[in-house]
Amino acid sequence: MTHTWYYVRIMASIFSRFISKPSPSVLGIDIGGSSVKIVQLKKENGIAVLETYGQLSLGPYGDKEVGQAVNLPAETIAENLKDLIREANVTTNSAGIAISFNKTLLTTVSLPRKEGKELQTMINLEARKYIPVPVSEVQLDWFVIPDEEGKEKERNMKVLLVAVHNEALTHLERIVDRAALAVSFYEIEIFSSIRAVVDEPTKPVMVIDIGAATTKVYIVQRGLVARSHSISRGGQNVTKALTQASSLGFAKAEQLKRDEGISETAPKPYNKDSVTLTYSSIFAEARRVLREFETKEKKVVTQVILTGGGGVTKKLKEYAGNFFDTNVTLADPFQKTDAPAFMRPVLQEIGPEFAVAVGVALRKLEEI
Repeated sequence: MTHTWYYVRIMASIFSRFISKPSPSVLGIDIGGSSVKIVQLKKENGIAVLETYGQLSLGPYGDKEVGQAVNLPAETIAENLKDLIREANVTTNSAGIAISFNKTLLTTVSLPRKEGKELQTMINLEARKYIPVPVSEVQLDWFVIPDEEGKEKERNMKVLLVAVHNEALTHLERIVDRAALAVSFYEIEIFSSIRAVVDEPTKPVMVIDIGAATTKVYIVQRGLVARSHSISRGGQNVTKALTQASSLGFAKAEQLKRDEGISETAPKPYNKDSVTLTYSSIFAEARRVLREFETKEKKVVTQVILTGGGGVTKKLKEYAGNFFDTNVTLADPFQKTDAPAFMRPVLQEIGPEFAVAVGVALRKLEEI
């Protein structure tokens, strides 16, 4: 396919501001279902400095519209990623990449307290109960969740199991090789988002990541995933509902969804009710997950953070507030970076889309 840059949204390239003070730069890459996002950072006096960032919609390369999820070959994604890197004036190939949540399995299990090889053996046996494919087909990792301070040590310990399918890693490795990137790690996107948007150190926080095809819901406590859940609806479902309720094509509906959002005054044929219908089902299911967590753990979720491309919709934060009895905020990952003041309004607006890419880049900076 001929590269049509109408479909590429290069948000900004502000590298020239920093060119007089060269230092190692790093790249965070988020390959989602409907787009690729990149963020380049460098460290200056211990501070993460934003150099450039960009986004490429993938739908048109799979005969779909901007905003629609698509399943592309690794070679196609790699070529598009190379074009995006060039257009955004990226100056490094030193990178980290996020792994899509739908290519992974996360679950928390309670196990008797063991150590060393005995613990490893027990975890391998326990993992077979939760992984729907042979263990040989996944990369398995695990983390012992620390005991809460001030509480008596319980008989059992909690362990977070993490499994990534080998096919997902092979797919990413092919992209990396074709794009000539020097990638030092692959990280599940949930952990990237946590690093970028969650600041509460101890109390439970819910993150609602609205992607194109799915919505990821997870509750974070003390920097760890305490609960995760996937909802099979996302931003493209909202747009499809809008097209069905009006005479709008998908591309026009996608743009109006972002610009008008939950608007009472948008001109016809814009149909607000068709937009709120899907968001209502997403937030209602997220609320159920929240309440189940609070009931079981006897803890209160203190904040709900909206992130993901589907979260870039006008007045969505206010609408989501109708479903939760706690503070609802929009993710602002770029606040963890130094950038020109005149860019702040734009960065704040697009922030939810770039949470994963920023989180990956922040981790990569830790290697310097």
